[in-house]
Amino acid sequence: MTAKMNAQRQKKAEIVAGKQQTLQQSEIVIVTVNKGLNAAAAVDLRNKVREAGATYQVAKNTLVKRALSGSAFAGIDKYLTGPTALTTSSDPVAAAKVLVEFAKTNEKLEIVGAGFGEQVLDANGVKNLAKLPSLNELRAKIVGLLQAPATKIAGVLQAPAGQLARVMAAKAKEAA
Repeated sequence: MTAKMNAQRQKKAEIVAGKQQTLQQSEIVIVTVNKGLNAAAAVDLRNKVREAGATYQVAKNTLVKRALSGSAFAGIDKYLTGPTALTTSSDPVAAAKVLVEFAKTNEKLEIVGAGFGEQVLDANGVKNLAKLPSLNELRAKIVGLLQAPATKIAGVLQAPAGQLARVMAAKAKEAA
């Protein structure tokens, strides 16, 4: 009997260590409550979260609380009641957007709160975070801003050469 108990303790310790490693690599941890999501909806949610570069895992609250103690996200342990799941991501806005959009169409998923760095956000804080542009959207805007002046410069530099070519073509027609 003690060998079985030791094996269970070892397995739990491995789960806690894995959660701690995941937490260290994350910028945000969003806590959701599953109020009866069916299997198809859960798979759909996991796929959408994965596409956003995040992870979604149903969690045993006692083990997650152990993993949270001493981490930057320790303040979210108050949200760990009932059937919870954690979404972790290095891009906080993308993860929040996916969960908020999914929760709009499926009332069985409730966003409870999040840990964002050392800040604790409530459900409204997560919804406000989802309204911000994601990291990829910001990168695209910066690239667009950087390319716009280059395009204008190229246009300005090509204009005189184009005008010169048209003048030369007109002179060639006159001569012929």
